[in-house]
Amino acid sequence: MSNTLTAVAGITVGHAQDLEALTGCTVVLFPEGTTGSVDVRGGAPGTRETDLLAPHAMIQHIDAICLSGGSAYGLAAATGVMRWLRERGIGYDVGVAVVPIVPAAVMFDLVFGAADRWPDEEMGYDACDAASSAKVSEGCIGVGTGATVGKLLGMQQAVKSGIGSAAVTLSDGVTIAALVVTNAFGDVYHEKTGSILAGARGPQGGFVNTSQQLHMQQTQMGFRSTNTTLAVVATDATLDKAGCQKLAQMAQDGLARAIRPIHTPFDGDVVFTAATGNKPALHLALLGSIAADVLVEAIERSVSTATALGGLPALSDLTS
Repeated sequence: MSNTLTAVAGITVGHAQDLEALTGCTVVLFPEGTTGSVDVRGGAPGTRETDLLAPHAMIQHIDAICLSGGSAYGLAAATGVMRWLRERGIGYDVGVAVVPIVPAAVMFDLVFGAADRWPDEEMGYDACDAASSAKVSEGCIGVGTGATVGKLLGMQQAVKSGIGSAAVTLSDGVTIAALVVTNAFGDVYHEKTGSILAGARGPQGGFVNTSQQLHMQQTQMGFRSTNTTLAVVATDATLDKAGCQKLAQMAQDGLARAIRPIHTPFDGDVVFTAATGNKPALHLALLGSIAADVLVEAIERSVSTATALGGLPALSDLTS
């Protein structure tokens, strides 16, 4: 059984990337009747259809979520996802057509790779074609292709990151899973040891500890606008939109536990949630607590599975 986002039955995940431009997108496709919501934090988000996920909004179900590089340009990838779904008759029925509901969010990777190429409609379509219920591929793939962390001293002192995913199945059979692309201004920490896994590297080697440097106010901040961590948390428990929204809010704690600093003016952090409703409802206190734990594990995996790319080392290079 998959220990990634696809452990939730009915969910498929697909990646597409441009390894020359160092950017890509990742699509999560949901079974019919999936409920979703979102929690947006940080000062620089790039999103599409997130207002529709508010509990008071009319639409109740989502068909897919698209995570993309390319900054605001990368939102075009969601158009390809809509086209793929429309061709298969999937979407909200408006009488004369179906309108696929595809919330999306982007991260900034234009500085890391090519500034004149980004995920477009065709890449979004290709990611849907590649979607599978198999264990999610992690590391520098899909939207993780251009992900980096620890940019206090500039991109040249950052560390390569990527996509990570994790899942847990409770004794009653309910599954909670997360997928994340970590593209943070701050450093990624190992929760059990409290040590920095990946972050801003000092000129002489080693990590400089971004939070400590900010406290001391001794460092000129580097690439402040090249960030944003995006996550999808999913469960097969039954939740309405209000429940999904609270789940997203509680899952954000996972970001705060694993990334420091987080939700800065330079990050556009977004956590989407989805509930397929195949299992009975559980208390939100339990679901939200476990969702944060699973997201922490996924963040750690996003740096531990990454490989060197674009001239930046990954965790595996720094510890070998």
